[in-house]
Amino acid sequence: MAEATAASEALPEVKPGERHLILVDGSGYIFRAYHALPPMTNPEGVPVNAVYGFTTMLSQFLTRHAASHIAVVFDAARLNFRNEIYPEYKAHRPDPPEDLIPQFALIRDATDALGVCRAQLEGFEADDLIAAYAKAYLAEGPGQVTIVSSDKDLMQLVRPGVQLLDPIKQKPIREPEVMEKFGVTPDKVIEVQALAGDSTDNVPGVPGIGIKTAAQLITEYGDLESLLANAEKIKQPKRREALIENAEKARISKRLVTLDDAAPLPCPIADMAARPPADGRLEAFLRAMGFRSILARMGKLGDGAEPSRRGGTHHAVTHAPAPGPAAPDLAVPFEGYETVTTEEALARWIADCLAAGVIGIDTETDSLDARRAKMVGFSLATAPGRACYVPIRHGGEVDMLTGPAPEQIAPERAFALLRPLLEDPTVLKVFQHAKYDLEVFAREENGGFTAVAPVDDTMMISYAMTAGKHGQGMDELSVLYLNHAPIKFDTVTGTGKARIPFGQVPLDKATAYAAEDADVTLRLWLLLKPRLREETALALYEQVERRMVAVLRDMESAGIKVDGAELARIGEDFATRLAVLEKQIHALAGREFNVGSPKQLGEILFDEMKLTGGRKGKTGAYSTDASVLEDLSGQGVELAARVLDWRQLAKLKSTYVEALAAQIDPVDRRVHTSYGMAGTSTGRLSSNDPNLQNIPVRSEEGLRIRRAFVAEPGNVILSADYSQIELRLLAHLAEVPTLREAFAHGEDIHARTAAEIFHLDPGKVDKEARRRAKTINFGIIYGMSAFGLAGRLGIPPAEGRSIIEAYFAQYPGIRQEMERCKEEARTNGFVRTPFGRKLWIPDIAAKDPVRRAGAERAAINAPFQGGAAEIIKRAMVRLPRALKHSGLTARMLLQVHDELVFEVPAAEVEATSALVKDIMESVAKLRVPLSVEVGTGQSWAEAH
Repeated sequence: MAEATAASEALPEVKPGERHLILVDGSGYIFRAYHALPPMTNPEGVPVNAVYGFTTMLSQFLTRHAASHIAVVFDAARLNFRNEIYPEYKAHRPDPPEDLIPQFALIRDATDALGVCRAQLEGFEADDLIAAYAKAYLAEGPGQVTIVSSDKDLMQLVRPGVQLLDPIKQKPIREPEVMEKFGVTPDKVIEVQALAGDSTDNVPGVPGIGIKTAAQLITEYGDLESLLANAEKIKQPKRREALIENAEKARISKRLVTLDDAAPLPCPIADMAARPPADGRLEAFLRAMGFRSILARMGKLGDGAEPSRRGGTHHAVTHAPAPGPAAPDLAVPFEGYETVTTEEALARWIADCLAAGVIGIDTETDSLDARRAKMVGFSLATAPGRACYVPIRHGGEVDMLTGPAPEQIAPERAFALLRPLLEDPTVLKVFQHAKYDLEVFAREENGGFTAVAPVDDTMMISYAMTAGKHGQGMDELSVLYLNHAPIKFDTVTGTGKARIPFGQVPLDKATAYAAEDADVTLRLWLLLKPRLREETALALYEQVERRMVAVLRDMESAGIKVDGAELARIGEDFATRLAVLEKQIHALAGREFNVGSPKQLGEILFDEMKLTGGRKGKTGAYSTDASVLEDLSGQGVELAARVLDWRQLAKLKSTYVEALAAQIDPVDRRVHTSYGMAGTSTGRLSSNDPNLQNIPVRSEEGLRIRRAFVAEPGNVILSADYSQIELRLLAHLAEVPTLREAFAHGEDIHARTAAEIFHLDPGKVDKEARRRAKTINFGIIYGMSAFGLAGRLGIPPAEGRSIIEAYFAQYPGIRQEMERCKEEARTNGFVRTPFGRKLWIPDIAAKDPVRRAGAERAAINAPFQGGAAEIIKRAMVRLPRALKHSGLTARMLLQVHDELVFEVPAAEVEATSALVKDIMESVAKLRVPLSVEVGTGQSWAEAH
């Protein structure tokens, strides 16, 4: 949370006797603080992460910048005079997060405790008060006004004596910066905003006119009224019509964006004189909030002495606590780490961690499976190059190879010292892949650590910004961002038969490896966390990705019950059917052979049966992959069709029936999948060990496997599935009125498409026409070619092309959206979901046309898959809290693409179904409604 220190050019130099007013945009600080820090609570259990961040930022700002007067300006309420002008103004903005609402009053208390005047007034926005104070202050006499905000709406106030200060970059915003942003001088900003509008605030503007065009028009005509008076002279027809038709909207927009510098002043300017906090008030506030790390920086953890204050002239805003250290040097060597083997040394490190406020932390274990892993040791980092390793289970039995166990702290003693730090709400614990480490801590003996908070995850911070661009492993991130290749695990443990457990690695090597991990993690956080805002990924990370860590941990821990006896019956049936299929295949081939051997199958198909289309690979064997067999099957080759059936059934038997049986936990008789959070290019989750996301949805075999997933006695399985979510996102993004109308009225979208594409009477669309339309609808989203569509529908390629052309002729907005996605990828290297997440498309500029075509298809589909992934993640974050708040005890067990699976007490089914459906349908506001289908049953198959 530290502000940048290199700000000498940011504020005008203030000499003794000169007047300088600093006006801090309180709302900007609040939301920045809220999104920058994970959830934390004070001793009374009240959320305080925004309070902590606000207090830290404001106190550090005050110690670094001189002023004679200062105030923090807050919004008083959502409604103000602008809503009387235009009721839709900011009407679409969501309510503040639930855990932020109780913090508003505490933030005002923090402002008072810091000795800073605060201003707010019902009926006016903070921006109006800032405008009024700036005008009134300069009217009293010569001076300077600095507005601490990067809000573009405040740029209209820039003039001699008034500037903005970007609180993140610590750079001034003066006339050149305004010109760069709006293309006009500050006095013309409101004219440009009136034309361009602002979707964030629901300011309508003139449709089709953006900032660049608006700046050109205002530069040419001088102001809005002059432009509107000459609108009929505009040469471009669309622009001319838009200006004429929306003239009144533009005038309303100008009134909405113009700040009221005549607003009443809620507190006199004299009360804004800079002063230190009242004796003892700040320390009392910090203690009441439990802000130990700030108290530690003040040196006040143990006694009741007054806070230390920074000296200076009477013009300086001299507040405690003192600022934190300057920005850390990330280039310090990765060496000099300490091995901690005594309780005294560990206590010293923990005290350093409390004072640091942000630490890197990592665990070393004996397994990659978090549910079975046992901790061998842990590492801590308080600053770049400042890290340690704490062994707790190294060595063990004395033998000829390892010798006696080295000196180390007993696990129970180490954890007793560590627990207060892990549970301290004022110390941010930074992990790389936090879900794994938190599970390891939670499953520790002696009660485990289930309240580790607050937490950040460098893997997910990076993934929020770079999905699809590169891998998210620590080693790869370290090379990419720190230009440092960490020590490899194989280097310290050996490989193959010579590999030793990490617990047997000599402590000097173990320390170099483990402490470096914590050091790298902290350095990555210091480098990457500030970039989240720059990459417009802060809200995605804070509100979705970070919160998913706890959600997925709970789901993985819960698991889902599997009926072993039913699995065995399914396995026997599949084995019988495989034997029958094998006999049929041998009969069709004219001889027996190993059906599972691609080489033998290729010889039969292309050498013995003389079928065309055979392609040999580098090994000299024919390719018999699925695409080859599907082509042959489409030509009527029954042998190829039967082999495809055999392969699918054999895969289901080995991957699910046999693997699931082996992975049933012997204690709770449940299967516990592990969710991969950062492995896909679209933001979707993956499921591993076992993979429960690839069970066929509509086949009879897939349905049978789902019958083995059952509820505990007294409970039922509840399935909640988003209906046609990607098509709804297509209707949201593309300008297709008929699709939006169909979804709005709950029509059968595939039947509607069939009627329009094939020119049928809506009441006479048969199953075959609907099936074709469904294939087209989903195929278009995946960028399917005419050849691919023809193959799916079993028609000639020429007919496939004519169908696609008819589709785009009926829905031109879809083609335009597809071309927009491809162009965005070519220009930027990424596309965005409807919610702003960047999804990188690395091969979009590939020279290989095949790779490039694949990247273009990915660019078309990514916004829909990525948008769907974000919607269901938002629901997953909200549902556990909502269920608990409603007194319901249902557990969320699985996420499978667009579906969530719960285990629900039979008595709570109705209430849970209603709540789940309501939340899932309300987590995102699209131009078409979201729809969720809910089903229940004793098994997953019955509920689906």
